[in-house]
Order: sequence, then structure tokens, then C-alpha cells
Amino acid sequence: MTISTIRRARIALGLSPLFAAMAPHAFAADAPAAGASPAQAQAPGATTPDTGEVIVTARRRSETLQSTPIAITAINTQMLEDKAAVNLSDLQGAAPGLLITQQNAGAAAANLSIRGLTYANIEKSQTPTVGVVVDGVTIGTNTGQLQDVFDVAQIEVLRGPQGTLFGANTIGGVINIQRSLPTMEPGAKLEFTYGQWNTWSGKGIVNYGNGSTWGVKGWYFHDQTDGYYWNALYDRRAGGSRDDNFGGSLLFKPAGSTFDGQLTIEDLVQSFDPVNSTLTNKNDLFCSLVAAVACNRNNTTDLYTTFDTAGHATYNAPAVTLQMHVDADWVKLTSITGWRHSYEDQGQAYGTGTLYFSLRRQHYTQWSQELRGAGKILPNLDYVVGGYFFDSTYDLTQWQGGPSLNTAPDPTAISPDPQFVTGHTRSYAVFGDFDWTIIPTVRLSFGGRWSHDQKQLDNSFLQTGVIGNGNANFSKFTPKIGLDWRPNSNVMLYGSWSVGYRSGGFSPRAADPITASTPFGPETLDAFEIGTKLSTPDHRATLDIAGFISNYKNMQQDTTIPGPAAAGGSQTVTSNVGGAVIRGIEMDSALLVTSKLKLTATASLMESHFHGFVTGNACSPVASSALVCPTANGGLVNYDYSANRLIYAPTFSGSVNAEYTQPTSFGKVVTTVGWRHISPYDEQISVGGISSVTASPANPSQIGLETVSGNDPRVRTVTQNLVDASVTVDFKLHGMDAYARVFGRNLANVQTTSAAFTVAGLFAFASAIEPRTYGATIGVKF
Repeated sequence: MTISTIRRARIALGLSPLFAAMAPHAFAADAPAAGASPAQAQAPGATTPDTGEVIVTARRRSETLQSTPIAITAINTQMLEDKAAVNLSDLQGAAPGLLITQQNAGAAAANLSIRGLTYANIEKSQTPTVGVVVDGVTIGTNTGQLQDVFDVAQIEVLRGPQGTLFGANTIGGVINIQRSLPTMEPGAKLEFTYGQWNTWSGKGIVNYGNGSTWGVKGWYFHDQTDGYYWNALYDRRAGGSRDDNFGGSLLFKPAGSTFDGQLTIEDLVQSFDPVNSTLTNKNDLFCSLVAAVACNRNNTTDLYTTFDTAGHATYNAPAVTLQMHVDADWVKLTSITGWRHSYEDQGQAYGTGTLYFSLRRQHYTQWSQELRGAGKILPNLDYVVGGYFFDSTYDLTQWQGGPSLNTAPDPTAISPDPQFVTGHTRSYAVFGDFDWTIIPTVRLSFGGRWSHDQKQLDNSFLQTGVIGNGNANFSKFTPKIGLDWRPNSNVMLYGSWSVGYRSGGFSPRAADPITASTPFGPETLDAFEIGTKLSTPDHRATLDIAGFISNYKNMQQDTTIPGPAAAGGSQTVTSNVGGAVIRGIEMDSALLVTSKLKLTATASLMESHFHGFVTGNACSPVASSALVCPTANGGLVNYDYSANRLIYAPTFSGSVNAEYTQPTSFGKVVTTVGWRHISPYDEQISVGGISSVTASPANPSQIGLETVSGNDPRVRTVTQNLVDASVTVDFKLHGMDAYARVFGRNLANVQTTSAAFTVAGLFAFASAIEPRTYGATIGVKF
């Protein structure tokens, strides 16, 4: 850990609201009952009437934020509006240890990382490490995770494994999104925004109902932009998009009944220009084949100029969610049914000019059903128990070739041997979570989840035929136990141990029979956490600190190895390799300095390293070595990546935000200023250099092991100091609440990659973060 990193950590922690003393007070009023639905109890993001504390549902119970014994950050509607947030990517830095970047290889695709755990891929054969849950339904793939945040009541960021209550594939954490309920009253929220790059959006939500037993909500959001890239090949802007999100929701609460149900039907339609910037350099084969200006470019300012043949992409994602709750006195029952479908048609180059182009068409459908009950076994022992079912299917057809694929009526006429992949996942789980108040100040939390996953994958080429198919089952019980002590209502200390689990599967990019039919196994995480949550008696100041150690076992990692010609001569396979240890300390704080000024701050200091990360890969002989690549085993050799950095795992990240509210004769003016700091991090496990070469024991003249000295420097970001600001004027307009806002994001104009990838010595490509941008918003609410 460098001196500069330690200094940054001290500065960020010093800016946080610290407390000289905590006055002993009696416990605050009990939180709403376990299992209470948002429609039955208080809405998410609301505050308790006596304390002003935020209510969260992270443990499938409605409880106050400061009494929840896990590391969690809550972000409500007002915070999102003041930040001029558009989608989830604008929340980067809002919670400690959270990274959210966009993945240009997929529609609305996100690279999410919490505490250094990520799945930076868009393939649908495997689920992300960080779960995105919308109104109780988990999105099963990285595509579709970049949710619009205009109609959000609250977002909860849960750090660390959350498998007990949210599913097996939440090994890194969960982003729990709760959208606003129908108000059951006539009303609307309308907004228009215009900004740089000819970016504009029009959004509206309309509510209606009888005020007591039923309500409906309809919405329509439109976003479009010309994009912030410049395509030098066509001399025009690139990276444009057009999104339409629309739907409706019905909330029904029969008079005199403890039942409520909510049915939501929605659709997202996108068309966009997928853009990748070139990172190809003189060491890559394609450098000698493309224009000189498109080679040896930097990974900062050069990212915003591209030289690729124009791509195209469309995405359609309808969804239906049904939530039902009933209070049967002795038990509160919740049922959540979810259906999501998507169709993607995406053709693009990869910073490869006119040399290489891929066209991917795929369908994906998921069904999920959760049924849970909550209540009290004894006055001091409550529970949440339930069962879960998940089923998904997908198919992918992929053509590879030249840019003529982009406009060909029949892509197979251009690329006669496309790859077909079909996959099926079926999962079952039962879970239980219990809180036992041993004495009034001490609580024991314990539980677990048993999960069973069946994975099936069929892989073939049109001409080559079936190259492999696989069917495998994986089961795991993941326990969790925690203890918290609350000496008074303003202090809580807690500790926990939990196991995270992510099931195995098959490699969809495999291109030969052996790799296509060989499953990779599950990966697990042993997570130990201790923390404290402190607040002043009047809740004007809060400070949450958490420390954790995570032992990552049997990691699932992608490696590129030689493949058949139909796959472009290489293939990417997933395998279990070694492990990692991740340690960190996090801080999340808020201080209401005056009735007008509020400060918030976050910080995350993290240290991580691999161990035993040795895997087979395509041999790369070193000029200084007399050893040669092996001729057997397809020319594969073992590579030791243990010295490489984990990806999407910055050593330090933090933020400081100030919000000042000035009442006026016509309403109020709210000014926000925020600073987010993210130290450099890597975005791909890759070969940046070979530090040593070891001979094979079987043949001393051939390479047996190459020790990698680190990831390719092209996939490393620069230090990011992101400054955002906004000024919002609230006023009355013909009896309606109205507002006007001007905003700026990334005002320091930091320019770096949001995702970067090198391809087996052939070429390299990247996408870029949004540069400095600004705009204005007007809106009304009534």
C-alpha cells in the first residue's frame, strides 16, 4: 500500500463527520414488523415518524437503517434528483467500494463491482456477481442492469455476500431497487432535460386512483443522444442511442382486507450505435493492417475518436412483475412472480476498423417465483423463511467476419459458419433467516440457504456441426451468522460470517468439443465482517464503519486459448483457478451541519491479491529465453497470474458531497457539489509482461511455466477525480410544484476507460467514461 494511498484515505476519513461522544438514550421505537410489505407498512425511503430515521428492507424486514447489522447504503428519490442521475452508472461513488461502469458490448449492460468482486462479461450462461433486484425480481444477466432511476423510491446497496435472502449469485452484494408505488391519488411528475451532445429526455409518470383501495400508475421515458465519440471514418458523432421505456402498474388493496397486490407490465426498447475505441499497439498483429493513425493510441484523450465501420444494435426487453402480500396475523406471506424477456441484435467492430466485425443475435427469457413467510416464533425470535424458483433459457447466433455483415440481408452468405449456442438454467432454493434477541441489547442473527442449479449448454457451428454439449448440476448450502450489540439507541457494534456462492456452468465461447462440454465448478467466498453504526441522539449525524476479509476460492476466470478457424483462431474458456484474499475498511457518514447544510462522505480502502492463479493459455515465447513453446497439448503452457491485480478493485475510492438549501420567497434553491475519487484499477486479467520462464519437467527444452508480471497497462484506468454539481430552483407554478435545474458532471473532464480488453495478441479495444457534460432540466409535480 503506497504512502499516497494512505494519505488519501486519511484525508477522506478526516472529512467525514466524526463524533466526540455518544449520549446514552433509550431505544427508538420498534421498526415495522418483519415481512411488512411497502404497501402495508411505510414506503421504502420514508422515515419513522418519531426519529426521522430511514427505513430499509435489506433483510426482507422493514427496519431502520442504523439498526440493520449489515453494511448498507440507502439512496432516496431526492438524492437521485439532486445529482441529476440518469441511470445506475451515475451512482458510482455513492456507496463505499461500489463501481458501476458501462459495458459497450451489450445492451444496457453494466460492469458492477462491490468489494472487488465483479463479472465483466455479457454472456448469459452465467449470472453476475452483484445482483440487481428490481421490485423483488433479480435481473439474471449483466444486460439490462443499467436501470433508469427517474421512477425510484429508494436504492439500497448491500455490500458483501447476500445469498441467504437474495440468492446464490449475489457473491459480491446486491443493488436493491424499489420503484415508487401507485399513489392511489390523481397526480403526475413530468420532466424535460437537454444537455451536451444533443442529449435530451422527456419523462412522465401519471397516477390515478380512489385514494384507498386501488391505484394505477403509468409512465413513459424517452432518452436520446448523438453520443460523445467522434468517428473519423465518417466525420460525425458516434455512440448515439435512443431509449423508450414505458409501462403501467396497478395496486389493489381490498377494503377491510390485509391483502395487497401490485401488477406491473413494462417494456424497454433501445436502438444504439455500439462504439469501441482502439487500443491496438505495435505488439498486436492488427497494427500492421490498419491505418497508422489507428494504432499506438493512448487510453485517455484518444479514446473519444474512433475509426470503426459503423455498427448497429437494437434491444427489446418486456417484463411483468406480480407482488402479493397478505397478513394472516400469525404469519405475513409474500409472493413475487417475475417474467423478463429480451431480444438483442448487435453488430459492431472492436477498434478494428474494417478488418473484423461480429454480429450477435440472441433471445433470453427468465421466470422466477419467490414465496416467503415472516413472523415471530417467540416474542424475542422472528423469522423469514421461503422458497425460490428460477428458470432461464437463451439462444445466441454469432457471425464473425468483415463489415459487410452489418448490412447483409443474410449474414450466413457472408460468414457461412456461424456459431449457435443455446443454454438453460433451472434453480431451486429454500432459505431461512432468524433474529433472536438474547437480551434487550444483544441480538443473534443466523440462517442459510440451500441452492440447486442445473446448467445445460449446447454449442455448435453451422458447417462444423455440434462441437459439444454439457449438462451439470451444482448444489450448495451457504450459512450466515452474526451478532450485534446495542448498548443504547445511538450505538451498534456487529460482526458476521457468511458464505457466498456462485454456481458453475459451461463456456459459451468455447469452440472445440472438449472445452465446450467441460463444466467449470462453483466459486465460493468466505466473508468476515465487523462494523459499527453510530448516530447522535437527534440523528443529525451518522457514522458507519465496516471492516472485512474475504477469502475467494475456486475463482471463475476467463482465459484465451487457441481455437478453430471458425472461431477466429482463438477461444475464450472459463475455468476455476486459484483464489484471492481481499481485505478492506469502509466508511459511510452524514452530517446535518445546519438546517440548510448537509454533508455526506464515503471511503473504501482495499487490499487484494491472487494466490495459486495458474492456468493454461496460448504460449507466448520470450525473446530472451532459449526455451520454445511446446508442440503437444495444442501449444498450451501454464501461466502464473498470481502477481496480477484483481480487476475493478481500486485500492482507494471515496466521495464527499455537500448540499445547501436556501429557502426563498417563492420556494427554495438547492445547491449540490460532489467530489468522487477512484484510484487506478485494471479491467481485464491479461499479460502485461513475463517476469520469468520455467522449463517443463517433462521436456527441459520447452516452456513449462511463464510467470506474468502484471496486467497489460492498456487496461488500467487513470486516477479519477470526478466533480459534479447542480443547482435546483423549486417554485410554484399555477398551484403545482415546479423545478428548474442546471447540472454538470465530470467537470474536471477526466478521460479514461470504462472497460478495456486485449485479444490474444491480435488487437485491443475499450470504451470511455462520459467526459465533461452539462445540461438543464425543468419539471413539475402535482
